[in-house]
Amino acid sequence: ARVLLACVAVLPQLGGCVRSAPNGGQARGQLSRRSAVGLVPAIGSALPAALGAASPLLQPAAPAFAASGKSALQIPDFGIGAWAWGDSLFWGYDSKRDGDLREVFDYTVSEGVKFFDTAEVYGIGRSETLLGDFCKANPGAADVRIATKFAALPWRTKPETVLAAARKSADRLGRPIDLYQIHFPGAWANEAYWDGLAQAVDEGLVGAAGVSNYGKDALRACHAKLASRGIPLVSNQIQLSLLYPFCLSNGLKAACDDLGVRVLAYSPLCLGLLTGKYTETNLPSGPRKALAQKALADPGYKQLMATLTEVGAQGHSGASPAQVALAWTIAKGTTPIPGARTLSQAKSNLAARKLVLSTKEVQQLDAASAAVTPILSPDANPFPKVDKDTGLRMYDS
Repeated sequence: ARVLLACVAVLPQLGGCVRSAPNGGQARGQLSRRSAVGLVPAIGSALPAALGAASPLLQPAAPAFAASGKSALQIPDFGIGAWAWGDSLFWGYDSKRDGDLREVFDYTVSEGVKFFDTAEVYGIGRSETLLGDFCKANPGAADVRIATKFAALPWRTKPETVLAAARKSADRLGRPIDLYQIHFPGAWANEAYWDGLAQAVDEGLVGAAGVSNYGKDALRACHAKLASRGIPLVSNQIQLSLLYPFCLSNGLKAACDDLGVRVLAYSPLCLGLLTGKYTETNLPSGPRKALAQKALADPGYKQLMATLTEVGAQGHSGASPAQVALAWTIAKGTTPIPGARTLSQAKSNLAARKLVLSTKEVQQLDAASAAVTPILSPDANPFPKVDKDTGLRMYDS
């Protein structure tokens, strides 16, 4: 956990490294590529083994998919995110509750939802391992589709690092990777990541290619790069909720639609803030506490929660605020991937699939959302905004 926190602490500084000081040096408080890579011994000594840094000991595995890169994975309308399955920083993961997670997995599969999203950094591989174990133990999971993600860490600068990380993820999963995504933009080496992603599809190591947290300019550039090799860009996983609707107004969702790239909506319940369960006297723990306090101090947030409750009560048999919020992301033409740590959360989330909001209800929710003072700002996210080497804008929201 300390290693991961160190990496997260570095990312905001990497995001600022695109600007140079007037004298040609780096601006105060910013990092050059050399100084960032120089941090590796301090913050990354434990990561190569955990996350699969390039190593001569890693041998190519037999192809799991036809090495053509021509067929695209069909993204379903609903999935489950496994960020909380192994993450102790935000979600307080406790291995003693792995049985609860197994119950969530089995129930979800039994209900026909068989698309799961994870990442190598979730619990430093723990989330992938749990998903793989659950798949092996469930006879009904043979057709489950798993998406995982490559972390664009600053010392990973070559296509081979993408391939090596994919092999490590497949080992932890104990099964092929159906969708492999670049987790977030890098401050540099982004084109190398795209080459590695394409090579992973070409070699049959992964089934399909995707990205995450990419802005519209980076999305178009990556789409064109993959298309030149006959490989479709299947998805862009971005944050979207009634409390974080920015991709709908800044052109990012429209760019995805134009290119035929499916949006995977992560944090569709905004870290639990759209469930309605938090109050001034019942706050979440960890980093989410401050966000909840900020939300609860805003009358606009309370009105949004009242609107969610009203929509659920009037036309949808008392559907919960969380279910209505998920139905809103579906109405926007995206695939929400909410998390679930308990069986009751899984049942609530899956029930949202049956809700079909009217145009009027969507407009009502849009208006309530627009009246909320932003709790999270795109500018506050630590992802690098611009590729230092190419000048390409990488991140919007």
